[in-house]
Amino acid sequence: MRTFVAGQEAHGDIEFAELALGIDVDLFRGPLESETDGERAAREDAAHDILADLRAEAEAGDEIAGWDALYADALTRTVPFLRAARGYRSGTGEAA
Repeated sequence: MRTFVAGQEAHGDIEFAELALGIDVDLFRGPLESETDGERAAREDAAHDILADLRAEAEAGDEIAGWDALYADALTRTVPFLRAARGYRSGTGEAA
């Protein structure tokens, strides 16, 4: 079965959410691959600016922007499993 959002085919849950909500998950959560400190800083700056815009739109009465802001903000508090696993020291039971 195929899933389309606004005329575009979504290939998986993440892509469906991105198309439906207009939120780039990797921008707010971070990519699954490693990134340099500079790339991370640039991504976090962009995410911060977009989140501020969404919050401003929500305060101006845009309910959808408000929900998008909540979703994007929650994504900034997650850590992709692969990145979290790399920071875990096996055998010690604690993060690196």
